[in-house]
Amino acid sequence: MKTQTMRSAAIALAVLAPPVCAPAQAQDINTGDASGAYHQSFCPRLEAELKQAKFSYTCKTSQGTSENLKRVIADPRQIGFGQLDILALNGVLLGASPGAVAPVTLLRRDDARECLFAVTRNKDVAAYGDLAANAAKLRFILPPVDSGSAGTFRYLKTIDSDGLGRAVTVTHAATTDDAIRQALAADDTVTLFVQFPDPDNARFKLVAELGGHFVPVIDRSILRPQVAGEKIYFAQETQVANATWVKSGAKVVTACTPLTVFAGAAERVSGEKAAQDHKDLIATVRAIKSEAMLPAETTFARWIRRSKEISGASTEQLLKLSEEAREKAKPMIERAKDVGGKALEAAKPALEKATEMGKQAIEKAEDMMKAKPPVEEKK
Repeated sequence: MKTQTMRSAAIALAVLAPPVCAPAQAQDINTGDASGAYHQSFCPRLEAELKQAKFSYTCKTSQGTSENLKRVIADPRQIGFGQLDILALNGVLLGASPGAVAPVTLLRRDDARECLFAVTRNKDVAAYGDLAANAAKLRFILPPVDSGSAGTFRYLKTIDSDGLGRAVTVTHAATTDDAIRQALAADDTVTLFVQFPDPDNARFKLVAELGGHFVPVIDRSILRPQVAGEKIYFAQETQVANATWVKSGAKVVTACTPLTVFAGAAERVSGEKAAQDHKDLIATVRAIKSEAMLPAETTFARWIRRSKEISGASTEQLLKLSEEAREKAKPMIERAKDVGGKALEAAKPALEKATEMGKQAIEKAEDMMKAKPPVEEKK
């Protein structure tokens, strides 16, 4: 309620504020890869809205959310697109100490959501609980280390320390497509990537062609966390394959994180006029209607709108499946720990004996050196 009140107040200020002058020089709206949805579909809409409001901002490509954060922190007047979970991972929405100003301000969230897709060919891995319970022995092959997908995986490890946090074999492919191909080449491998829901996307088709299946990334440990009063993940139904003459379209329920638009905090902008301009920018971006921020009426835009948050009852069913998978694996994990512990205990006498024998050998060698007469130096 407090968040909504603040947002409403910001919209009211934007409506009542007098026309603002353009900044002295153009600023950047940091996006992602030139071929990605941030740059091609979402940013042009924001750029056009800001132009109408007399702000000079232009879309600029980047490596994604993490790089956008670095740019915004370096120059708080810049704008960035990014995943809410990556912002949470970096802690930029919270001050360094109680009462301190957070370096980044959320301008928008929830115009669209990006979803988490875990993929494997292993039929025994059907729920997130299977992934979590077997994380220590599965091999995770992820998109590039600086990608949003890799950042999401790191964040999941922090919020699920007893599950995915136990993953030890983690490698990164050159591209997301390479990660999918490598992960679907063996039974003990998994990949996880973050994508806007769109069954026409070539990656979803690649998963089907290589015999992979999607694992719902749904668990209480994932849906529970919040940052700055905002939920980070939502259980959402998405379509991953189009319907054919003989088969209906395939759907998966998985966790989705809001696409955000962010900028630096107004308190970090130096100069009275520049700071006021930045406050006007923040209010203006927050006041833009959601339909104006979504891509034009394309197939991609329609799939974003069709992807929907599922009911609490349906979510609960999936949460129970994940919990059951964890519980089922517990005895095996405990047995493995027990066997490992017993093996160590059984080896202790031998280790202690070897240590004692080594100690005796050293002492004997020292005694022999002491007893040996010194060699006279030849003149």
